[in-house]
Amino acid sequence: MKKLFFLASVLLCLTSINAQTKLEYKLSVGDVFIVQQNAKQVITQEMQGMSHELTNDITGEYKMKVLEKKDGAYSIEMSFTDLNMKMTSNLQGVLMDVKAKEVKEGDIQSTMFNSILNVPVKITLASNGNITNVDGGDKLVTKMMDASGITDATTLATIKTSLGKEYGTEGLANSFKQMTYIYPNAANKVAVGDTWENEYSGKLNTKNKWTLDAQDANTTSLSCTADVVMTVKDANANMDLTGTQTTKVTANAKTGFINTMEVTGTSDGNSTIPMLGDQKIPTTITSTIIYKTIE
Repeated sequence: MKKLFFLASVLLCLTSINAQTKLEYKLSVGDVFIVQQNAKQVITQEMQGMSHELTNDITGEYKMKVLEKKDGAYSIEMSFTDLNMKMTSNLQGVLMDVKAKEVKEGDIQSTMFNSILNVPVKITLASNGNITNVDGGDKLVTKMMDASGITDATTLATIKTSLGKEYGTEGLANSFKQMTYIYPNAANKVAVGDTWENEYSGKLNTKNKWTLDAQDANTTSLSCTADVVMTVKDANANMDLTGTQTTKVTANAKTGFINTMEVTGTSDGNSTIPMLGDQKIPTTITSTIIYKTIE
């Protein structure tokens, strides 16, 4: 009986070991991924009994090509192939409607964003999805500034600072981490139901708790809950918000690259507008971002 119990214990242990897996990116030089992004963000501010609702609709497409694998990390060439942004106010109507592929005469914004299409930026991607370096982001900002035709030094400085937060080297790294940084440290193996944590910072600081929900030979399914702190400081407005975020991912089990990802979040707190002094404006932001690999 003891021998049978020992044998059963050994088999159970082996089954548990076999159920564990190493989640990571397994890319090959020459791999190309085309990703579509659709985002909707609604900012609601309450001022003097009036509700101001600002809706940002952003769609984009970018190409990612694996150039090299070295020391457990991947060098990836990323370029925007399409970018569209629309901003609508419930009080003022459409404030901005930019389609980067459709340059309109006299439209500075469309000219600026058209200038960065198909311009390569190099990203260093660790096997767990952390982005450790971006080379070329500042070049995108420079191209937009050159395309703007603006000559006033003060205006250029203000715009450059704003664009740098989104499209500069650090801004791009923090932005793409949301899509890529989904796996545990390389040394850790996990089984279905296991959890791990990571975090990233920038305009949006998140502390993430990931769970491996399911896995088979073709697909890895993950979910994530996160605590979010959003801090925005610029010449027009400041925001200090906290909230939560949930993420659902299906990824290709062979490459580790996402098939689909949906990120939803809600944050609230206060914002201030420098021209209004220290007046605190109750602010809520809801957002949904969907990524889909189409090729």
